Amino acid sequence: MNSADTRKDEGVRRARRMAQEEELGLRRPKNWGRWAIPVIALCWTLFQLSLASWLLLDSTIVRAIHLAFAFALVFLGYPTLRRTIDIPGLRWLGERSRVTLPDVLLALLAVGSALYIFFDYEGLASRVGAPLQRDVLCGLLLVVLLVEAARRVIGPALPVIIVAFTLYAFYGPYMPDVLAFKGVSVNRYFSQITLTTEGIYGIPLHVSATIVFLFVLFGALLHKAGGGRFFIDLAMSLLGRYKGGPAKAAVLSSGLSGLVSGSSIANVVTTGTFTIPLMKKVGYPAKKAGAIEVAASTNGQLMPPIMGAAAFIIAEYVNMPYLEVCKAAAIPAFAAYATLFFITHVEASKLGLKGLPRVDLPGFFTTLLSGVQFLVPLGVLLYELIIARHSPDLAAFRAIMTLVPIMLLQHAARAWVQGGDVRAGLARGGREVLDGMVAGARNMVSVAIATAAAGIVVGIVTMGLGGRITDIIDILSGGNFILMLMITAVASLILGMGLPTTANYIVMASLTAPVIVTIAQFQDFAVPLIAAHLFCFYFGILADDTPPVGLAAYAASAIAHSPPIATGVQGFMYDIRTAVLPFIFIFNTDLLLWGIDSFWMAMLIFFMTCLGCFAFAAVTQGWFIVRIRWYEIPLLLAVTAVMFRPGFISNLVGLPGKYPAYLIGVGLLCLVILMQWQRRPKDTATAGGI
Repeated sequence: MNSADTRKDEGVRRARRMAQEEELGLRRPKNWGRWAIPVIALCWTLFQLSLASWLLLDSTIVRAIHLAFAFALVFLGYPTLRRTIDIPGLRWLGERSRVTLPDVLLALLAVGSALYIFFDYEGLASRVGAPLQRDVLCGLLLVVLLVEAARRVIGPALPVIIVAFTLYAFYGPYMPDVLAFKGVSVNRYFSQITLTTEGIYGIPLHVSATIVFLFVLFGALLHKAGGGRFFIDLAMSLLGRYKGGPAKAAVLSSGLSGLVSGSSIANVVTTGTFTIPLMKKVGYPAKKAGAIEVAASTNGQLMPPIMGAAAFIIAEYVNMPYLEVCKAAAIPAFAAYATLFFITHVEASKLGLKGLPRVDLPGFFTTLLSGVQFLVPLGVLLYELIIARHSPDLAAFRAIMTLVPIMLLQHAARAWVQGGDVRAGLARGGREVLDGMVAGARNMVSVAIATAAAGIVVGIVTMGLGGRITDIIDILSGGNFILMLMITAVASLILGMGLPTTANYIVMASLTAPVIVTIAQFQDFAVPLIAAHLFCFYFGILADDTPPVGLAAYAASAIAHSPPIATGVQGFMYDIRTAVLPFIFIFNTDLLLWGIDSFWMAMLIFFMTCLGCFAFAAVTQGWFIVRIRWYEIPLLLAVTAVMFRPGFISNLVGLPGKYPAYLIGVGLLCLVILMQWQRRPKDTATAGGI
């Protein structure tokens, strides 16, 4: 093997290691923990599947058991410190090869504190608001161990936020006038945070325990069955031969993988391992190849009908059916992906690139037939969500029950057709099912801990901080609504440097979503609550590729062998078109199909939004059909403004209704196309050197 191949393999291994550390923990024990951790994970999966089928338990008890399983996997699977400690007597702090006795004791304490509300359920219900001393002590233990678990899994950012809010809750009366808050007592703090469903055991943990787990499990099983590679091959067979084909295939395959994956890093590693080298092969620079994969994988969580974990929490917070949340997110998400397709085409045009030879690509029908079994559970899931309109947890459960027999039988059926060992095929299928169930539970650890820990912040806000936060943000923004949105966006990006998407969304939505709606009302401007929540959701997702701590960019750069910061910056430049959309749908709720039920009107809005996004992306990339000249920039920006705010433009020029302004935008775009088309032969002749 030559040095280039060795370097490539090392980059892939490094990226996969990052994904495993994010999802499966840092510890790889060689002692009894080697089997104990998978057994606990498998029991967690079986418990969750039982809840979805036959087991009936009180909702609060379900949340407590869910958190207890997560605690056990955290303290057994994650060492106290991420670095190796060489000090005698303290080496256990960074021990990765075995489960240590202190961590076992912490795991038992954490599990006990999480289940305290289960053990004394009736007693706690009879003394709501008047906790005993042992209630407070168990609550204190729960909070401390949850903060420690969050530090191990997520990092220091969320624990710091929790400590800051807790100190604010207790010391609010002693703050300066602008920040002053009446404060809370110790009894009230622990009653609300640890003994009710207004804190740790609140809505986020409920969604994690009832819905998110099943979708994460479905994604893990599908990946173990080979669905990820099938999506990549299918995308390559469709798009690989076109200009910049591997990049377009990366966008499509990342979108398909994002249907069932809630992790940007996992998406990068799954699809980028194959697509990034192919992008480099056809001529994309390493930095741009990694950045395209980052942008595509990050946006995977936006794609309906199966969005990231936070989308299910949005449905609970805004009290809307999940399908309505998907409807609201559909146009911005699909427009963002369509624009990324356009950007890959623009980059290929700049570099004078072509697609891959047809001989190097898998055949479409061969690929489709080889993986058609993976489309069956996906079809069941979509049918249950969209046609039957069953609850998300029931839809995911039925999709899993469809997928498991396929996993068990697919290798045996292939062996039978090819004259191989059927028993070996059945055994392989059984191992894949068990591995998928274990992986699904271990992938859920970070989500369960993040939602529980973020529940502390939510609980503190509901103690009376909400009004104070509204006043503070109003003062910071000077009453300027756009400035307030920018503060929210920047805060989300900063928090996202240390928080996973779900925790980032919960914290920012709890703090700012009601503020956005309230301040808009102060200015006689109506913003639907779903728009405010999606605004926080979008910027929480974009934080995954925002330098200097965009982990998805680090994973992609490891595969592409490009500088991580430069890859992240380039990825964020590609994602600017996604960052603009939340600002637009705050002011133009037509993009969220708010109050729009006509399919043809929805298609018109989608098509015009795409044209606006293309025009904006062309400006940011400096290229449309050919290189953009200075006088074309204002024309393209005008197209963007018209397509994004047709109602405002119609009022400005005196046109009747919202949508006649679209004609102005189409006319301006046609003018730019005509000017660029006339220069096309001259510019494309030198495009290869650009």
